Amino acid sequence: MIETVVSMGLAVDEAMEIRKNHLAPKVLTGKEKRICIVTGTHGDELEGQYVCYEIIRRINENPSCLKGIVDVYPATNPLGVDCMTRGVPMFDLDLNRIFPGNEHGHMAEYAASKIIEDIAGADVCIDIHASNVFLREIPQVRINEQTVDTLLPLAKELNVDYIWIHAAATVLESTLAYSLNVRNTPTLVVEMGVGLRITESFCHQLTDGIFHLMAQLGIWDGPHLETVKKPIVSTDGCVGFINAESTGIFVPCVKHWGSVKKGECIGEVLEPITGTVCQRVESPMDGMVFTLREHPIVSEGSLLARILGGVENND
Repeated sequence: MIETVVSMGLAVDEAMEIRKNHLAPKVLTGKEKRICIVTGTHGDELEGQYVCYEIIRRINENPSCLKGIVDVYPATNPLGVDCMTRGVPMFDLDLNRIFPGNEHGHMAEYAASKIIEDIAGADVCIDIHASNVFLREIPQVRINEQTVDTLLPLAKELNVDYIWIHAAATVLESTLAYSLNVRNTPTLVVEMGVGLRITESFCHQLTDGIFHLMAQLGIWDGPHLETVKKPIVSTDGCVGFINAESTGIFVPCVKHWGSVKKGECIGEVLEPITGTVCQRVESPMDGMVFTLREHPIVSEGSLLARILGGVENND
C-alpha cells in the first residue's frame, strides 16, 4: 500500500510528497517485526532506487512468504531525485545534515522530523547510500563504534564485502542513522557504487542480503540466501587514503576491490597539454582498493583511492 509520509505545498499548485510502500501480511497478529528500507536522501544517489524496486518485486512474487512488515522509502528527498542533485533544491541543504529535524521549522526540517517519526520504532532500518559522482565504493556498511555491539551482528547478515567501524569523533550527529540509533531504532548505513549510476551486481548483492536478514528476523520465509558473504571488518586505523598532488587527469591501472602491494603503482595523474605524467600514484600499504576514483578530472587534494590495509582478495 502506497502511503504519504509528508505532503507540503509548493508554488503553482504543486506539492512535495515523500511516500513509502507499506507491505504487510494479509492477517496481522500485532507481533510482527518491522524493517524499513530508506534511500534517496541524497538525490544523486540512485543505487538504492533499484534495490527498492527489487525488494518490492520479490515480495509481490511471493506475498504469502511475508511474515512481518516492510516499509520501503525510495525517495526521502524527492525534489533532489527529480533534479538529480545531492541536496534539497531551493534550500541548498543536505537533508542528511539536518536530522532529527523540527516539526516547526522550514520545509526540509519539517520533512526530516516526519521521516524520523515514521521510521522510529522499527526493529531495523537500512539507510542506503551511493557514493558521489567522483568515487566508486564496494558494498559496505559503516558503523559508529558507539553502536557496534548492536549493529555489527546485523551488518554481518547483509551480504556486504566490508564493514567499516568509525571512531565516534568522526560521527555526524545530524544524520538519519544517528538520529534513529539514539532513539533505539537500529540503523545500518550502506554505501555502494557511484553517484548517478546503478550498479546492478551491487544492488542484487545487497538485496539478497536484506532478504537474508529479513529471514533471520522472522519477517520473510520465502526464497533467500542461506549463507552470505563473510565481510571484512576494520576500523579507521586500517585505512590508507591516497590524494592527488596536482591537477590533471587520473588514469587508474588497478581494479576496484583488487589487491595491491606497498609502493605498487595504482595509476597516474596526467597533464594533457604537456603530455607529461604529473604524479605516479603509489599505494602506501599492502591491501585492497575499496574506494577508487571514478571521475578522471582531479585537483590537488582530490581523493583518488582508499586502501584497506593488511587484507587480500582471494576471489
